[in-house]
Formats: sequence, structure tokens, C-alpha cells
Amino acid sequence: MSANIVHQYEPELGERIAARLPPGVKFVPLGASAGTAWTIPPEADVLLVNQNSGAVGLDRSMPAPAGWPFNLKWVHLRSTGIDKYPDWIFQVPQVTVTRGGYATPIAEYVMAAVLSAAKRMPEIWARERSGWHSVKLDTLAGRTLGIVGFGEIGKAIARRALAFDMQVLGTRRTPGPSGMDRVEIVPLEHLLQRSDHIVIATPLTEETRGLFDDAAFAQVKPGAHLINIGRGPVIDTEALRRALDGRLGLATLDVTDPEPPPEGHWLYAHPQVRLSPHISGSSPDTEAVVTGFFLENLERYRAAKPLSGLVDRRARY
Repeated sequence: MSANIVHQYEPELGERIAARLPPGVKFVPLGASAGTAWTIPPEADVLLVNQNSGAVGLDRSMPAPAGWPFNLKWVHLRSTGIDKYPDWIFQVPQVTVTRGGYATPIAEYVMAAVLSAAKRMPEIWARERSGWHSVKLDTLAGRTLGIVGFGEIGKAIARRALAFDMQVLGTRRTPGPSGMDRVEIVPLEHLLQRSDHIVIATPLTEETRGLFDDAAFAQVKPGAHLINIGRGPVIDTEALRRALDGRLGLATLDVTDPEPPPEGHWLYAHPQVRLSPHISGSSPDTEAVVTGFFLENLERYRAAKPLSGLVDRRARY
């Protein structure tokens, strides 16, 4: 099967992808602007959407372009989440996300957060003679890591946590075993009650929005460490503030609600909050891995085989 691909990427990224395409594939830039990105020609059957949705005017409220879905057979999203996309995107027969494409750097970020909390870094670094004193540190061995949303990212985190001899719990939408040795799937309340470190890795859906509210925080193990690398609105931000003044020991947040927090927001100054600007998926290899995911799917598409990372239209995940 041939493929007529149109893309909304910036010229530099488009050129790097074009250099890796197989012969016979058309690859036409639409431009990374709202004025041109949706002028999709009738011969196009594949659309690559710009991950910087603001650059092409895309948000949940954007109306469908006139003529949508044109003759498109497949839309590919370089992101893993779909919560920022309008419903009309999913009128195309196949929509894929880069599922698992960011799992390695995100899992490394999570373990860095866990280790820095347990080993009290950077506060233990001695800057002068008076700082040369004993500090009580924690361990990872024997501690429990809970992963809310045990998907591809959750599995990558679990593999690394198990290497540190941690106990790993998980939750997910579907019942049954985890598929990994030494990882137990449990109800959310059990995970909250037993976990020393809690990782939010679930997508944002109507079911997960505000999942971490006052009732959830009331169940967390006293002193627990919360890490959010999923989506900001999974946490009720004001409930988080109350929890940090009570049972919760620490929050490491790569995503927030709102994102980014406005100037002067309490998240910037709270002593028990560690904030990073939504960069946990960053690494020198990220672009190559994400592009490789698309190219492998392109081979499947041209061979009329099932695509990886297909979005469930009903579940919106």
C-alpha cells in the first residue's frame, strides 16, 4: 500500500523524518501554523499532528476544519495522551499515539525522584565544615512503590523499582494479573494505604479527573511521597495543599493543574513540593525513539497490518 502523508511539523523535524522514510512515500509539509496546518489535500491518507498543539490552533474547543475528515485513514499523534484533542479528531478510522515511546526517560525521572527523596538530595551536600554531620537517610529496599495506571510507563518504572528490591503495587482499568513477576494489581485504596512512594501514571479521562481528592489523600500512608508524571488534573490541587499540611510527606510534580502555575502560585514556594516543567520524557534519544515508533507503524500501515498505539475511541485512551 502506498502512503500519502501530510504533516504539521516544523521544517527541521520534518526534514529529519523525511530522511528516514522508505522510497515511494509522499511526505508533504502543511506548515506549523493554524493558518495552513489544516489545509489537507484530498489525496492525503495520513496526517501527522504537531505535538505543540497551540502552534496549529488545536485544543479541545477547536471546531473541525471544513471537510474533515477528508480522505484520511490514519492520524498519528507524537504524544502519549489524548486529553487535549477535540472529539472530531477521532472521526478518522485509525488514530494512534506514541504509546510507550517516552517510558524510559519517564521511568528514570521517577526513580531519580524516589532516590532523591530517600537519600535527601540535594540537602545532604556539605558546603562547609559545619555541614559535616550525620543525617538519617531512608532506603528503597523493602519499601513499597505504588503505580496508579499500570501501562507501558508503569511497567518501565516497575522494572527499575524491582531492581532496587522495592515492592511494587499497581492499579489499572482492566482486572487480572499485572503480567510482571512480583507486581501486584490492587484496588486504589489498598495501594494508597500501603505505598511509601505513589506514582500517578494514568491518562486523564472523565474517570481519573480529580481522582486524588480529599477522600483519596485521607487514605495515603502517613509521610508518603506522591509523584505525578501523568496529567495535572488527576490531582485536585487544593486537596493536595491540604494533604501536604497533613498526611502527605512530599510531592514531586512534573505536571500540574493549572500548567504552568501562574506567577506567585503556592506550588512554587511550598517546602514539600518539587516542581519540574513537564520534562520527564526528555532525553537525547527521545526524538529518535518517537520517530522510530511512527516508522514501524508506517511499515504496518503499508502492509495492511494492525497499528500499534491505537486509541480506543470509546475509552478515549
